[in-house]
Amino acid sequence: MYIYLHKSKKQSNPIQMKKIATLTLGCLLAFTATKAQTFSDDFESYTLTTPLLGIQSPLWRTWSSTTGGGAEDVAVVSTDNHTVAGSKSIYFSSTSATGGPQDVILPFSAGAPLTTGQFSWKSWFKIPTGKSGYFNFQGTATMGGMYVLDCFMTGGNIQIQNSGTIVASATQPVGTWFEMEIKANFNSNSWELLINGVSQGTWSNANNQVWGIDYYPADAAASFWIDDVSYNVTPYTLPALNAAGNMLDISNGLVGSVRYPAVKVRNLGTAVINSFDISITQNGGAPVVKNVTGLTLASLASTIQTYTVPFTLVTGTNTFVATISNVNGAGADGDASDNVLTTIVTPVTPAAGKMVVAEEGTGTWCQWCPRGAVYMDLMDTKYSGFIAPIAVHNADPMTVTTYDAAIGALIGGYPSALVDRLPEIDPSGIETDFLTRIIVAPKAFVLNGATYNSTTRVLNVSVTSTVQSTLTGNYKVACVITEDDVTGTGSTYAQSNAYAGGAAGVMGGFESLANPVPASQMVYDHVARFISPDFAGIANAAGTSTAAGSVFTWNFTFTLPASYDDTQIHIVGLFIDPTGKIDNAASTTIPQAVANGFVSGTGVGINDIADAPDAQVSIYPNPSSDYTSITLNLTKASDVSVMIYSVDGSLVGSKSYGELNGGMLLPVDMTRYTAGMYFVNVTIGGTTSVLKLIKK
Repeated sequence: MYIYLHKSKKQSNPIQMKKIATLTLGCLLAFTATKAQTFSDDFESYTLTTPLLGIQSPLWRTWSSTTGGGAEDVAVVSTDNHTVAGSKSIYFSSTSATGGPQDVILPFSAGAPLTTGQFSWKSWFKIPTGKSGYFNFQGTATMGGMYVLDCFMTGGNIQIQNSGTIVASATQPVGTWFEMEIKANFNSNSWELLINGVSQGTWSNANNQVWGIDYYPADAAASFWIDDVSYNVTPYTLPALNAAGNMLDISNGLVGSVRYPAVKVRNLGTAVINSFDISITQNGGAPVVKNVTGLTLASLASTIQTYTVPFTLVTGTNTFVATISNVNGAGADGDASDNVLTTIVTPVTPAAGKMVVAEEGTGTWCQWCPRGAVYMDLMDTKYSGFIAPIAVHNADPMTVTTYDAAIGALIGGYPSALVDRLPEIDPSGIETDFLTRIIVAPKAFVLNGATYNSTTRVLNVSVTSTVQSTLTGNYKVACVITEDDVTGTGSTYAQSNAYAGGAAGVMGGFESLANPVPASQMVYDHVARFISPDFAGIANAAGTSTAAGSVFTWNFTFTLPASYDDTQIHIVGLFIDPTGKIDNAASTTIPQAVANGFVSGTGVGINDIADAPDAQVSIYPNPSSDYTSITLNLTKASDVSVMIYSVDGSLVGSKSYGELNGGMLLPVDMTRYTAGMYFVNVTIGGTTSVLKLIKK
C-alpha cells in the first residue's frame, strides 16, 4: 500500500540534474534578475559510477547537503542514455517501500526563488514497464519549505499535483525515452505541461514560484533514467506602475450553478498600488465592475478580490474575461500585456434523477487524510443534492469493519476515493469523475422512505427503485447510514496532519493546525456508520420487476446507538449495476425520509431484510509495539470475550469481560508478544469478529 504524498512524507526530496554544458558555476553565482539564464547537462563529461554526481558537479547537490556525496547522491551510469552520440545518464531506483536513498537537487537560482519572468525546464526520462518515477519542484532554498508541485509517473500515467490537487495529467510513454517540459510565466501565473513537445494542458499554480527540482525514487517500484536536463530563465524588469492579473478563479460545475469569481492581482511594478478596477464579462455580456480601493499593495505583493455579485453557469461554453484597469486612478499602467485574464468553463447538465456517490478511504492515523476531508466537504457544499459523500474509516474508532475491508481491497493507499465505484482516485480528483458520472442517465430512480422511533432509536428504511429503462443482469440494492459532526475524545480521535506548518501547501485550514490535530478540534463528517446487507448489496434485487416503469422496494432496519446524533444522520440508498458500479443513489436526512413515507410490505416486489449489528469493532493503533486498544460500539448489552491467536493457531491470550454496553476501549498489552501477526477473535453475544493485529 502507498500513501499519496507531497514528498514531505519522507523528509527528503528527489531531484535529478546533470552536468554543465552552457553554464559555469561562476555564471550561475553571478546570475541576477536582469540577466537571462540557460543551463543544460547531458552527463557525458562525468566519470562513471564514482565519484558521484554532486562531487563532480558544483551545481548539483543532495537534499540534506549543499554539496554532493553520501548515500543520497546518485551515480552516473552507462546502462542507458537518450543522446544518440552519448553513452551516459543518471539512474534512480529504490528497493525501500519508503523510497530513497538517492535524493538530488538541481537549483534553478543561486539565491531567492524565481517569482517573475518566464521559466522552462526540460528533462528526458525512461521508465521501464511496471516501474515508477517521481520528482518535485521546491519553492525555496530550504528543502521541504515549499512544494511547488509533485510529478508522479506510474502505470503509464503522469500526474502533476499542487498541494494535493491534480492540476495536469498525461499519458506516460512506457519503456522508451520521452521528453517532459514544464513552462511557467510567473507574471500571469500560467503553467503548462508538455510531453514530447505536445501541450497537455495549462493551469494556475497555488505556489507561483520555483527554486529548484528534486529527483527522488519515491517507493520500491521506482526505477528511472534521466538525461539531457536543461532549463531557461527569462527575467522581467518591473515598470514603475503595473497591476498584473495573476489568476481568475471560476470553477466548473453544473448548468445553473452560481459562481462568485475571485481575481488575484499582483503588483509587478516598483510603486505601491492603492486602487484599481476589475471588470468581468461572461460570454461577451455587460461588464460587472468591482472598484478596489484602500490598498497599500507593496511591490511583488498580491491581493485576492472576490466578487459578491453572482454569475450563473449556462449551457455550453462560458468564457469569462477579467480586465484590470485604472491603477491608482491613473488609467493605463506600465504593462498592458498582463491586464487581461481569460477562463473558459463548460458546465454539464445532470441527468434526471441522478445522484453520484463518493466513497473515501480515510483514517485518523493517516497524515494525508485531511486532504480527503477537505475535498469531500468541498464537493458536498458545491454539489449539494447531487452527491452522496461517504467517509469509510480504517483502523480508528469510527471503523465499520466490513465496509472498511471492502474499500481496502479496491484502493492502494490512504486517502483514496471511489466515485460510483469506478477505479480509485486521489480525493482531489473527485470532481472530475463526478462531472463524468452525473450526466449518465440512471437505470432506476431511488427514493428513501423511513419511520423512526426516537425513544427506541429504531430506524426503518425503505429503498424504492423505479425502473427507467429495461434492466438486464444482476442489479443490487444496499443501504448506508452516515453521520456528520462526529466528535470524540482521546488520542484515537486526533487527526494526524502532514499539512501542519504549511510546508505541504494550503489545505482548507489544516495548515494552521497542529500535528496531530487534537480531538477537541476535530469534527468528522460523512462518517459511515452502517452498511446493509454488505458492500455488494442484495443480489437480484429487482427480481422480475425489470421492465421500464416497474417499482420494487427493500426494507432495512437499523438501531442507532445513543452516542449517534440522529439529527446528523443521512440515509444513502444504493442501486448497484451488474459490474459493481453504483448506477444511482438517494441521500436523505431522517426527517426527509420520514416525509417521503415508509413503503411497507403491501406493494409489488416488497422484501424484508434486517441489519441491526450488535457492535462495531476495530483495533487502534495497528501495528503497535507496546499498547493497542480494541474499540467497541455496542448497540445493546452483550457478553464480550477476546481471544488472541498466533499465526500457527496457538492461543496466546484471552479474557472474558462479561456483559458490556455502549462505547468503550479494551486495552491490549503488546509488550507480552513477539513481533509478528496475530488474530484477535472478539466474541459479542455469540457472534465472533476476527481482526488481524501486527506487533512491531
